[in-house]
Amino acid sequence: MLELDVRWQRGEFSLQVQAVADAPVTGICGPSGAGKSTLLALIAGLQKPDAGRITLDGVTLVDERSGIFLPPEQRHIGYVFQDAQLFPHLSVESNLLYGFRHLRQEERRFQLDEIVALLEIGHLLGRRPRLLSGGEKQRVALGRALLYSPRLLLLDEPLSSLDSARKQQILPFLLRIRDELHMPMLYVSHVPEEIAYLTESVWQIREGRLAPA
Repeated sequence: MLELDVRWQRGEFSLQVQAVADAPVTGICGPSGAGKSTLLALIAGLQKPDAGRITLDGVTLVDERSGIFLPPEQRHIGYVFQDAQLFPHLSVESNLLYGFRHLRQEERRFQLDEIVALLEIGHLLGRRPRLLSGGEKQRVALGRALLYSPRLLLLDEPLSSLDSARKQQILPFLLRIRDELHMPMLYVSHVPEEIAYLTESVWQIREGRLAPA
């Protein structure tokens, strides 16, 4: 369970969110500039709130009043961005194993073969990212995040660069992650249909505040 009570401000814009995410997938939607990506960055530790507290499964990630701020590498949170952000000089297999190799044996919840089979990317292992389609890149990015064995997976508009046909190819894999791996997810999208495919639990953000969905 993720518990949020945070405030963050830059210039005229302020983000204030008080919420609990306890569904398998929580969708986050809202217009551009509403604060969706900033909220994910605060959870991941890429941004520091000005005030407030974030806990995940009872572990305090941030508590400004107590001076607690866990750095990103200690939070065990996976992050998938819009553009996959694969390492171009590495093969697909090496990209997949990048975070996995930094985990201790007891921290590894999943193995390479398991994730490769789940995402159906075995035929891609020897390729470089430049030889992949957009949908293939996003499946590899998902695999890399999962092999990091996160406690929570953050997805920041992961399908926004794909056409409708490729989106329809990727969405079932997200269902498999939800149902087979039981991986809790926060899923940001501008497209309500994408979120509805994955969950009925939705946060609507407008001008830095949660509003009724």
